[in-house]
Amino acid sequence: MELNNIRPAVGSVTASTRVGRGPGSGKGGTSTRGHKGAKSRSGYSRKIGFEGGQMPLQRRLPKFGFKNINRVEYKALNISDIENLSREKELAVITLEDLRNAGLISRKQLVKVLAKGTISRAVTVEANAFSKAAEAAIVAAGGSISKIEK
Repeated sequence: MELNNIRPAVGSVTASTRVGRGPGSGKGGTSTRGHKGAKSRSGYSRKIGFEGGQMPLQRRLPKFGFKNINRVEYKALNISDIENLSREKELAVITLEDLRNAGLISRKQLVKVLAKGTISRAVTVEANAFSKAAEAAIVAAGGSISKIEK
């Protein structure tokens, strides 16, 4: 056996069916496309979601809601997170940079401090927004808050 006598296994390779080559081929006339209709024409391409003229699903379903382009998304941080961070790192002032370094927020996130948990240390907290209860809890513990504009 040599490279020039290698052949594929018998029956594994078949010639492609040549359609539209006259009546003698058995695939002439309509060329296996059937009679009439869009699929029988050249240049036919079905739109995504086309259901044969039936009202498409995306038009049958009701539409609702909208996306407010003025919405401001905040990363919520609880005062318990602030308490834990101040204990671990022995911080009296917690800035956005400290929160980033601790992995609590990412680079561009805005921070809102919420009142879940308790705080017993006097800490100055720097954030973009505070809930009223969180603000009251921090001030009651002897700390202070500092709001940063976006």
